[in-house]
Amino acid sequence: MTNAEIRLLTGRDAEAYWHLRLEALEFEPQSFGESAEEHRVTSVESAAERLGANPDDNFVFGAFHEGQLVGMAGFFCYPNAKARHKGRIWGVYVRASCRGQGIGRALMVALLARIRACPGVEQVSLTVVSEQEPARALYRSLGFRTVRNGASRPESRRPLL
Repeated sequence: MTNAEIRLLTGRDAEAYWHLRLEALEFEPQSFGESAEEHRVTSVESAAERLGANPDDNFVFGAFHEGQLVGMAGFFCYPNAKARHKGRIWGVYVRASCRGQGIGRALMVALLARIRACPGVEQVSLTVVSEQEPARALYRSLGFRTVRNGASRPESRRPLL
């Protein structure tokens, strides 16, 4: 397993988060909806605001190894009343040099535990690039299943939340 510290990111982590997010967008551009160019025009201050905006149902977990942020995984609940029971996992990334050490699993386990504590959340989805087989295997092992458009959701017969 990993010896990484997994914890909720706060505004104090904004600079490290901003840089790791840029790294993710530069090295795995096919895996994210935002481009590195779009990210570069955002500020560390806006990242700090985002990390502290609504930690009850919109949060990011980070994995720290030897004091450095090396992984992240985010979640948000849909804001409109008819979709409040749904949430989305986004921005999952582990630095290439730290992969294969259980950090991604530890991040997802912590994230899912926090999601379970969110009142009213019944359905969680995420999207993964089909070529990312290690990520797909991890998500399957955590109870997610593939649906029509390629998004993954927890197996409905086996409650995840």
